[in-house]
Amino acid sequence: MELTGRTALVTGSSRGIGRAIAIRLAREGAAVAVNYLGRAAQAAEVVELIENSGGKAASFQADVSDYVQVEAMVGQVARTLGPIDVLVNNAMIHRGRAVHKLPLEDWDIVIKSSLYGTFHCCRAVVPSMIERKWGRIINISSPVGLQGYPGDSAYAAAKAGQLGLTKSVARELAPHGVTVNAVMPGFVLTETTQHLSPKNIELFKAGIPLGRLCTGEDVAETVNFLAAKGDYVTGSFHYVDGGLGM
Repeated sequence: MELTGRTALVTGSSRGIGRAIAIRLAREGAAVAVNYLGRAAQAAEVVELIENSGGKAASFQADVSDYVQVEAMVGQVARTLGPIDVLVNNAMIHRGRAVHKLPLEDWDIVIKSSLYGTFHCCRAVVPSMIERKWGRIINISSPVGLQGYPGDSAYAAAKAGQLGLTKSVARELAPHGVTVNAVMPGFVLTETTQHLSPKNIELFKAGIPLGRLCTGEDVAETVNFLAAKGDYVTGSFHYVDGGLGM
């Protein structure tokens, strides 16, 4: 249990990929702060599951697009579970349409939840990490940030920005013993993708060399490696896509 004595904050961890990451880090010994925006009951379920397995967790409500809320949350986590050692930036709200039909407010929602959210959380936790000479920041990004995808201009822009932020912050924090990396999940069935038809899902699956869809647990294993064992890994992008991007 490499993360025993460490505290991890996983944003957007009441469901989906974030939920799987929170559970996996708890299994590695971390005390986990389960962040949510509006799904208090689901966040409480994640906390209960972790505690019933012998782990330690607590839920914290905050909109990561609002720096004041992020700063308050980071303070609450420190007082409740301890200073944050591992930050996983997973939270985001997805909106997608063709670029000339995308409402301006939808563009703002996506950019603020994902890109601003990542920056806000990094800004809030980094001073303590520098002071303690140890930290792990893992940003959940997407291959779409490098390759693009029709109807996903806001999402692609947010994830591309997140990747640039990952590189820059990694260079800034390397002298302080803090690593910063990005994880790039492949096609995962979540609330964002469940609207796709079974036929389209099968088409995606057919293009994956390993022959199956990505799961939240697949992503969580890579995050756990970077948090618990990746001492010499920083500024890197890690595809968890079954070979889809080859």
